[in-house]
Amino acid sequence: MAIEKMKLVKISGSLTKLYDLSARLCESECFHPDSAAKYISSSMGFVPFVDDNPYAGELSELRDIAKAAKFDLEFKSIEESDSDVDEKDASYLKDVEKKVIGLYEQRSSLLDQKAVCEGGIEKYSHFKGLGIDLDQVSQCEFVKIRFGHMPKESYEKLKTVFKDNPYVMFYPCSEDKTDYWGAYFAPSDKVNEIDGIFAFLLFEPFEVPGAAGTVEEVIEQIKKSIEIIKSQIKETDDKIRELWQTEHDHCNKIYSNLVYQNSLYELRSYALHNDKYFMFTGFIPEGSEKKFKKELKNVGEISVEISDPPHDGKTVVPVKLKKTPKLFKAFVDPYRFYVDMYGTPSYDDIDITGFVAITYTILFGMMFGDLGQGFVLMLIGIFMWAKKKIKLGKILIPCGISSMFFGFMFGSVFGYEDMLDPVYHALGWKGKPMTVMESVNTVLLIAIGIGIGLMVVAMLLNIYACIKRKQFGEALFSQNGLTGLLMYLSGVNLASGFMGGPSPVPNKVCAVTLAVTAVLLMIKDIPIGLIERKPDWKPESIGDFILQNVFELLEYVLSYLSNTVSFLRVGAFVLVHAGMMMVVFSLAGAHENIFVIILGNILVIALEGLLTGIQALRLEYYEMFSRFYEGGGTAFKPIKLNAQN
Repeated sequence: MAIEKMKLVKISGSLTKLYDLSARLCESECFHPDSAAKYISSSMGFVPFVDDNPYAGELSELRDIAKAAKFDLEFKSIEESDSDVDEKDASYLKDVEKKVIGLYEQRSSLLDQKAVCEGGIEKYSHFKGLGIDLDQVSQCEFVKIRFGHMPKESYEKLKTVFKDNPYVMFYPCSEDKTDYWGAYFAPSDKVNEIDGIFAFLLFEPFEVPGAAGTVEEVIEQIKKSIEIIKSQIKETDDKIRELWQTEHDHCNKIYSNLVYQNSLYELRSYALHNDKYFMFTGFIPEGSEKKFKKELKNVGEISVEISDPPHDGKTVVPVKLKKTPKLFKAFVDPYRFYVDMYGTPSYDDIDITGFVAITYTILFGMMFGDLGQGFVLMLIGIFMWAKKKIKLGKILIPCGISSMFFGFMFGSVFGYEDMLDPVYHALGWKGKPMTVMESVNTVLLIAIGIGIGLMVVAMLLNIYACIKRKQFGEALFSQNGLTGLLMYLSGVNLASGFMGGPSPVPNKVCAVTLAVTAVLLMIKDIPIGLIERKPDWKPESIGDFILQNVFELLEYVLSYLSNTVSFLRVGAFVLVHAGMMMVVFSLAGAHENIFVIILGNILVIALEGLLTGIQALRLEYYEMFSRFYEGGGTAFKPIKLNAQN
C-alpha cells in the first residue's frame, strides 16, 4: 500500500451560502475538515463560531430513549427525509420519552420485586426441615429465635465446651463446605448472654423475612409470586415492543433529520467568519478533486482554492492509504492492525504494512516451525475471524501457513521428527533439509544473517523515507542513513572475517570506511544542518559538541550490535520449540502415551504461540521500526452524513 496524495482546500464565501456549502461538503464524503484558524491571521477580523449546537441535545435525548427502550435507530439517506426539525418533533419526542420512562420504571419495579423474592427463597432454603411455623415463632413473648450460620469447627466446640449449658442449643438445618446453617432459641431474659456466647462461636445472624407457615410453605408462596411477577414483566415488554412498532418510522425520520442538522452544525466549528463572509479549510484526496469541484459547482457565491499542502513542518496533513491490490489484499491488510498499534504513518512517511506482513510472517513461521501445529494454528485463526471477528485471527492464518512451511523444512509434525521421511524420499531428497538439534550453530548463524539483512533493509527504507520527506541530510549522514549503513556493513564485514567467515570486501577498505563513517557520524549535525538549512547548525561549544557526539557514536555502535544480536532469539526459539517437543516425548515414555503427546502439543501451541507472537512483534517494533518509521500521523476522516459522524 502507498499513501494517497492530498490537496489543501480553502473555501470562502458569503455567510448566506454557509448552510448549502456545509451540506455539499458532507454529501461529497471526501472532505476532511481542518481548523481554518491555522491558515488565516487573527488580524483579518475572522472569528470562530461559538454558539451552542441546538440539535445535539435532542439527538442525545433520542439516543438515550432508544437505548433505554432497546430500540434500533436507523439513519436514512437525506433524500428520503425532510431535513426540517420543528417544535412538533421536539414535543413528540417528549411524549415518547414519557411513555418509555413510564414503562421502564414499571419494569424496573417488577424486576426489583422479583430480585427480593429470589433473595427470600435463597434465605429460606437454608432452613428447610426446621418444621415450625415462622409466624408463630416470631410472635413468641418469652422465647427469642436467631437464624444464621457458624463454622463447623465452632459447632463441634459448642457440643463439647457448652454441653452442660441447657440454654446453648443450636439446631442445624443445612450445611455447605465450611458452615452449618440453622437456628438457636433463647429465653427473653437470657438472650443477651446467649447472643454473646454464639458471637464467641463466630455465629453470623441472618435476617429472615417474616412470613406465615413453615419454611417449605413460604418458599412455595414466593415461587407463585415470582411467576406472577414474570407474567407482568412479559406484559410490560410487550407494551414496549408495541410502542416501538407504532413509533418506529416517525422516530427514525426525526433521528435522520437530527443527524443531518447536527452534522452540518458540527462542521461549522471548523470555520471562521466575520459579519458577511466565512472561510473553510480542509483536505481532499487528489483523486477526488473532480468529484469535489462538481459537488460545489452549484453552490454559488463562494471561492474555492485547491493547492498542494505546504511542507512547512507545521501543517498536519491527514493520511489516506491507497487500497492494496486484490492479489495481496487478504495477506497484507490484516497486518494494518500491528502498524496502527505503533502509530499511523505521517503524510510524508511510507506505509510499511507490506514489509511487516512479509517479515512478521517469516519470523513467526521460523520460530514456530511445525507442520502439524502450524495447521492447528491456521484453523484457530480461521475460527477466530470467521466466528468471532477477532482481528488477530486473520494474522494467525498466514502465520500458521508459514509455520507449516518451515515445519516441512525442519521435518517436524506435532513433534514427530521422522514422519515426513517418506515424502522427502519421494521427492528425491536424501532426507529433511535441516535437522534442528543437529544444526545448532547453523540455526544461530542463519538467525544472525536474517538480522543483518533486515537491519540493512530497515536502513534502506529509512533512506527512501528521508528522501521522500526531502530530508536529504538525514538520508546521507544520519546513523540510519547512508553513512550509518556503510559503517554497519563495514563492521559486519570485519566481524565476519575475524570469526573465520566470508569477508567479501578487503579488511583495509572496511577499516578506512569504518573510520571515515565514524567521524561523519560524530559531526553529522553540521552537514545535516547545512544541507537542510537549519538555523542552529553551528555548535555553540566545540568541546561540548565533540564530547556529546563521542557518547552518541558509542550509542550508535552499541545499538547496531544489540539490534543484530537480538535476532539470535529467532534461532533460539527454533531450538526451544524442538527442545520442548523432546521433553513432551520423554514424558510420554517409550510407548508414546498418546494422551501425554496431545496434552503436550496443546501446551506448546498455546505457550510458544503466545511467546513467538510477542517476540516477532518485538523484533518489528524495536529492531526495525525504530530505524525508519516515525508514525504519529492523523488518519483521513472525511465528514459524512451518517449516524457515526
